[in-house]
Amino acid sequence: MQGIPANIYSSRTRSSLPLNPLKRTSAVRFISRILILSLIFLPRFASAQAQTEKIDVNLAGPSHDFPHFWERMFGSGRAVLALRDQFRRDLSVVKDATGFEYIRFHAIFHDEVGLYNEAEDGKVSYNFSYIDQIYDGLLANHVRPFVELSFMPQKLAAEPLLHSFWYKPNISPPKDYAKWDDMISHFATHLIERYGIEEVSQWYFEVWNEPNLDFWGGTPKEDTYYKLYDETARTLKQVDSRLRVGGPSTAQAAWVDRFIKHTVDSKVPVDFVSTHVYANDSSEDVLGTHEKISREDMVCRAVQKVHEQVQKSAYPNMPLIWSEYNASYKNEPEVTDAEFMAPWLANTIRECDGIVTMMSYWTFSDVFEEQGVVKEPFYGGFGLLAEDGLPKPSFNAFKILHGLGNTRIDNESRSALVTKRADGTVVMAVWNLYLPGTAGEAKHFVIDVRGAKEFHRAAISRVDAAHGSLLATYTGMGKPSYPTQAQLQTLRNAASLPPAEQMRLHQGELALDVPAQGLAVIEFH
Repeated sequence: MQGIPANIYSSRTRSSLPLNPLKRTSAVRFISRILILSLIFLPRFASAQAQTEKIDVNLAGPSHDFPHFWERMFGSGRAVLALRDQFRRDLSVVKDATGFEYIRFHAIFHDEVGLYNEAEDGKVSYNFSYIDQIYDGLLANHVRPFVELSFMPQKLAAEPLLHSFWYKPNISPPKDYAKWDDMISHFATHLIERYGIEEVSQWYFEVWNEPNLDFWGGTPKEDTYYKLYDETARTLKQVDSRLRVGGPSTAQAAWVDRFIKHTVDSKVPVDFVSTHVYANDSSEDVLGTHEKISREDMVCRAVQKVHEQVQKSAYPNMPLIWSEYNASYKNEPEVTDAEFMAPWLANTIRECDGIVTMMSYWTFSDVFEEQGVVKEPFYGGFGLLAEDGLPKPSFNAFKILHGLGNTRIDNESRSALVTKRADGTVVMAVWNLYLPGTAGEAKHFVIDVRGAKEFHRAAISRVDAAHGSLLATYTGMGKPSYPTQAQLQTLRNAASLPPAEQMRLHQGELALDVPAQGLAVIEFH
């Protein structure tokens, strides 16, 4: 009987006066209707009350710098894909939306790029043709390389250890470290000669990729990786001490504390540390615990762990670069293709603020072939842009979050970011995050903005199922694997963000409803 008003319940059960049959029937019908209506509406009312959040914004309160660490770098498919027209078009689109500065990809030393060749007599030659075209294309878009030094050229490999990726990178250590060092030296020297040390000194050089997993064939993994790192770092610094080098580029937030200790003990140069995590990694793998950590919190729990390791190390101010992260390392359409990514990204920014130098979302585009040639537009790819440059909700989330300011005003809400731009404009993000597969409800925000200036209106940009998402349109088409040109245009139109919604404030308060899996960015005027 929970949820039924007490006076109705008691009047029905405690009345001692007899009723005639007609009156009894009418009373029963009346009470039954009341009971049904109460069961229908009262739980909804209670739920709506529970889903209201009041956020008090004190613009004169404490604040701190808020660099846009989440959008300074993106990952991408392997190096040779940078020669494709769609890759470069997607790069330009994401650059315009986010202003990002760096891009990271695997396999600049893969044989398909053509750098290394060794004749039968052992004489080595180098071919920089594709490397130049790759880096020229990035720089033409005002994006700098974050150079992952991988994988092993076949003729330099100690053995043919081919990874399972579709393009079969060789994960073997070098057969001859002198020849590896010579390749690194020629590579770095060529870059400086082509682009100048003032430019290349602003790049990053990261040694290998995820050596703690099956991307490194050395045995034992950690000790042999340190050998590779030491040789590479010292060689780069011999070419020019201004080149920035780091690692260990591990998966699951591993090795960083031991890596730093190794560089100290061995007197090996290091300019930054890097590692990776995905939101569906397990706590056993990332933290060594049996906790049940939600997908919404795992990334920044891992970042916090490594941040604390760096602070306790011999290099407490060492830059921490998270060179891969996403909400999933699998192909999960209900995650990476879905509206879920918008509030997930906003929440990740909130949680990771102040504990990381730079983060690289994996990836900016679904021009990507680790599992082979893409077969359909929405398969759970990692990119912000699907096949044919179709914008996903994640792209539009990055686009509207780019509007946040560079000063963050402290606020205790777990569903909000309050910021201020250099010109004084107050910009706020609010969101309503539910995990994929969870039934969610709309959330009612009441935002009370107080400061020296009185605000009268707000411009609201949204990403949710009805704004900046093409998924319903794609489903309505029957989810074609190969959309026609007309269908592609329809999908692009559906993905376009509508003009910002204009709302008025009442006595400094803004009332705003955000649906489940929704994100709203508010600009106050």
